[in-house]
This record gives sequence, C-alpha cells and structure tokens, in this order.
Amino acid sequence: MIKYAGRKLLGFKLSYEPEVEWDILWTDNAVQPETLAKMQPFQKINHFPGMYSLARKNHLGRHLMRMKKAFPKAYKFFPQTYLLPAEYGEFKAQFAKNKKPVTFIIKPEASCQGRGIFLTRNGDEVQPGEHYVAQRYLHKPFLLEGLKFDLRIYVLLAGCDPLRIYLFDDGLGRFATEEYVAPTSNNMDNMCMHLTNYAINKDNPNFIFNESAKVDNVGHKRSLKAVMKV
Repeated sequence: MIKYAGRKLLGFKLSYEPEVEWDILWTDNAVQPETLAKMQPFQKINHFPGMYSLARKNHLGRHLMRMKKAFPKAYKFFPQTYLLPAEYGEFKAQFAKNKKPVTFIIKPEASCQGRGIFLTRNGDEVQPGEHYVAQRYLHKPFLLEGLKFDLRIYVLLAGCDPLRIYLFDDGLGRFATEEYVAPTSNNMDNMCMHLTNYAINKDNPNFIFNESAKVDNVGHKRSLKAVMKV
C-alpha cells in the first residue's frame, strides 16, 4: 500500500539503496541513532526512537505496572502482570496462596502472532530462567456471539514535541473461532478459543473470511464500525 500510494499518488520513485536521498523511509527494523541524526526536516520515517519500550511485551508490562503503582485507580484496567524471570518468585507464590485453581496466560516477551502463548494452572510449567510475561487470565471476558474478540484502533503519531496524534475513524475486530468456555484442565490448550490472533485462527475450519468490504459485519475479521453496531 505504501509503495502504491507513493508511486501512483505522489510520483515517488522506489529505491532499496540506503544512500539514495529519500523523502520517506519505510523499515521493519529499529531505527539507528545515526540515521536519525542525518535526517533532514522534510524526511519522514515510520519508526521513532525507543519504540521497543512499547512494542515489546516485557517493556510494555513494566511501564504499565509502574503507572499502576503511581496511579492505581486509573490503571486498574489490566490484570496483574509478572515479568519473568525477574519476578519468578512472586509469580510462583500466586499458585500457593490461592485455594481455588488460578489460571495464568504466559506469553514470550518478544514474540508475535500468538506464537509460544499458553495457559497454565501449574507454576512449575514455567522454568525459573525463561523469559515470559505472565498475566492473571480473565476468565469472564466480554463476548460477542459467544466468542472472545479484540479491537484494533489505528493511530498515526505525527510528532512528539508538540505531541500530534491522528486517530483513524475505523479499525478492526478479530474474533476467536471456538465458542468461549471458562478455562479448565481440559480446554486450556484450545488456543482457537482463548486467543484472537488471526495467525492462530485462520487455519481453523470454523474460520469465516469476509469477502466483501461492503458487508463488513460477518466473519471472524470485521470492521470496528461494524462491531460497535452490534
């Protein structure tokens, strides 16, 4: 889409040579400080320094917990989070002090697309040296049509000083493909019920692809506007 818009609408030429003078630099990697230091005022890049502080699960979890400590009422919207292995002892203690079974969702600290995520009620399933983000699993989530779902809202950060943020007027809703049942020892490995990641659910036989942009209220990927109308 970026290549098409640049070529068709703006008349840009595409180059893969890093030394060529450019107007827009699109990269999937972290931006190096020397690249930023050489940028001219008219040049734009699709990442900003320190992006990993938000993009990686462990860094985001650390920042959220710090904010929750400082502003407990404003930051009570997410479950208790433990960063492993640093907080392994506190994490293991949760299983001992709860009389009823407690479920945690365990996520690799720097992965994506649902890879490596699992649910557990046994702290021993996580080894002391492994790098994970562990969160108390919310066993009574809000459902639509009996399915777990998540919402993606798209924003453009155009500048930090002054802060300029543009919010897109639509987004995306992603649905699980198996009807939700509270976690038990028999269903904790059913990732198509517990996770909403497209990469996980697209191979499920139940997955319904949306084939029309005009009919965006069906299937397991829907527009945000359609979800809000339900």
